[in-house]
Parts: sequence; C-alpha cells; structure tokens
Amino acid sequence: MNRRKIIATLAITAGVALLATTATALSRGDDPPPAGQGAAVVRSDVQRTITAAQDRLRRVPGDAGTWALLGSAYVEQARITGDPAYYGKAQGALETSLRHQPDGNGPAHLGLGALANARHDFAAARAQADLARTALPDTAEVYGVLADALTQLGAADEARAAVQRMLDLEPGVPAFTRAAYDFEQRGDVDSARQALTRALDASSSPAGTVFCRYHLGELAFDNGDLDEASAQYERGLLVDPLDPALLQGRAKIAAARGNLDDALTGYADLVARVPSPQYLHEHAVLLRAAGRTEDAARQFDLLAQQERLLAAAGSTDDLAASVAAADRGDPATALAAAEREWNRRQHPLVADALAWALHLAGRDAEALPYADRAAATGWRNATFAYHRGMILRALGRTADAADALGTALRTNPHFSPVDAPAARAALDGLR
Repeated sequence: MNRRKIIATLAITAGVALLATTATALSRGDDPPPAGQGAAVVRSDVQRTITAAQDRLRRVPGDAGTWALLGSAYVEQARITGDPAYYGKAQGALETSLRHQPDGNGPAHLGLGALANARHDFAAARAQADLARTALPDTAEVYGVLADALTQLGAADEARAAVQRMLDLEPGVPAFTRAAYDFEQRGDVDSARQALTRALDASSSPAGTVFCRYHLGELAFDNGDLDEASAQYERGLLVDPLDPALLQGRAKIAAARGNLDDALTGYADLVARVPSPQYLHEHAVLLRAAGRTEDAARQFDLLAQQERLLAAAGSTDDLAASVAAADRGDPATALAAAEREWNRRQHPLVADALAWALHLAGRDAEALPYADRAAATGWRNATFAYHRGMILRALGRTADAADALGTALRTNPHFSPVDAPAARAALDGLR
C-alpha cells in the first residue's frame, strides 16, 4: 500500500501514558481495567480520563490543569474513534485552561501542540511546543510534540535534536519510536529496527507493545519482508485482537500475498469501524486493483466526505488530498493540493507527491527535481523510487528509469496493489 506515514501519530504513546497516569489520580480509587486487553485498555483509560475530568470540573470549574487534561484526552479520543468532532471539544477545553491560567500553562500549550499536529497544522504545533517548552523545559512529551512538528516541516536536523533531548530525558517508547522514524527517513533500516526493538523492550503497557509491534511490522513490510511483517502484526493482535492499525496490517499482508477476498473483507470491516482517510483510501485502491471500479469510486466518495468533515473540524491535509486525487485520476486537483502543501512545508513525502502530480500533468521536467529531492534523503521508500522511475521513463532516460523502477521492486515488491504491477510492466517494457 502507498503509506502516508505521519509522524504525529507517534505522540500517541506519550499522550496515553500521561493521560493514564493523571486519570488514575482523578478516578478516586476506581479499579483499573484488567491487564492483557491491549489497546482496549487504552480506549477505556481515555474514556475514564474524560469522565473523571468532567466530574472534577463540575466540582472545581476553574481547575486549569484538569481542563488541559480533558483537552488532551479529547485529542486522543479523536484518534481512537476517527471522529473529528473531538477536535473542537479539545480546542475548547484547552483554551478554557488558558483562560484560567494564561501564564506558564505548559500542559495547555502541550495539548494545543498535539491538537495542531493532529490537524496537520505543523507550524502552529511547533509554536505551541515552544511555549510548552518554556514552561516545562525538562518534560519529555514537550519534545515529542516538537519533534513531530519539526519532522513534518522538513527541519530534520532540528527534529533530530528534539528527539535526542527526549531520549536524554526519558528513554522510553515515545522517544525510541521517534528515533526509529528518523533513522528510517535517512535509509538506516537496521538502526530503525534496533530503535523499535528497544522501544518494545522498554514498553510497560499493552498500548506500547501494540504500537511497537505495528511499527516493526510496517518497517518489515516497507522493506519487502512479508513474513516478518505478518509475524509482528499477529503478535500485536494477540495483545489486542481489535486494534485497527494491526488489522490494517493483516489486510495489507493478505493483499500482498494475493488473497484479495480476505484483504477486501478485512478493509471493509476496518472502515466500518474506523473510517479514517488512510483506511478509506487504501480500501479504494485495493477495490480498484480487484477490478471493482464502481465500489472503488464509492469509497473515494466516502473519503472525500471524510476529508470535508476533517476540514470543517479545522484539519488541513493537502498531502493526503493530493495522493487521493492522483489515485482517483484527477491530476489537476492533485497538483493544486500538492503545491499548497509544499508552500507550507518541504517534507520528502510532499516533494514526492508534488513530483507525481506534475508527472500526471505532463510536466516531467519540472517533476524530476522534486523526485530527486525526495530520494536525496536515502529513505528506502518504494513509492518514491517508482514515481522517480516513471518520471525518468517519460523523459526518455531509459537506463536511469530502469534502475529506479528496479530499486522500487527490490525494496518492496508489494508496495501498492496498483503501482507495483505498473512498475513491473514498465520495467519489462524498458528491458
């Protein structure tokens, strides 16, 4: 599948840990959920946090700390449920916290930074993280939010420094997983795997274990190792059989192994439970690969509806919009969205999307510098290599095109149910 990895998701583990700890204090001795229920425990903990915070605020309505906690819990609830309506609730709670404590309110700025990352407003997230850092200079979560924002803004060196500060303060799951992503973007897969393994070893909660298993699976899948990817997803599902990300991994493995019926059933169940843009998009692409074009069109329509809901909730993700438009066969929309995103941030994923949109618009000479920029980081990304290869092919640079397409298929021969076969066909034609 064409993965649109957003590092802001790595804030989850840090946020859950903070929420769970504070919820325990607020819950006034309630028994915790049983161990061994995986992310179901996280979902329960987040809801318990919300309920406990609301109860306290009914008794102490001016408690700025509890308002900040409630806002952060709403951000996490939005992720779990896929319901962007929680973004507005989060913003309201966090702004209320700042009204009660306008100065030195690190938790509120930290929550606003996490909210901005979730909405893909990475410049705002960086600004809020800087405010939080002033109030909480030795708090690891602050540097996690900051690193997420800096990574997506394309400030790799600054992001790496923020991750290092996080590792110095608290070398746990959130820090190691961010370090892994940094290594992956630089093409150092072995170090990325080692960092994720250290994160798994450091995990003390089912949520952390599930999170690490998923990303170990993703790293293996993205580098063509289906057996290892499947093993990691399945080990995670032993901890939480209902985790959406791991179920997405299982469906993706089924598709890569040619079990389209199982893959489509898995995606249909997944999008019914969690209609996130990523899952809707991947389902649509898989339907198209199976020849079910009308069903794919309906999924793309649902994706457009979900994107409108997210936009109404204050989220702006022109990167995802560009990729979706390209896959729908709408190059003009893909190019306009990619150009808007590039004007906001210069991340390799955005460079790749802009290169592909320019290619689809027939502007290959303009596309190549962006494809080269995406490849320059060393990231072993099959989609980057495929796009670059097709651009070079269109420019008549046959040998370079064959090399890039071969790299894509060696990196991950199953990177997309549509584009991987296209890469093989193009490479055969060049040869």
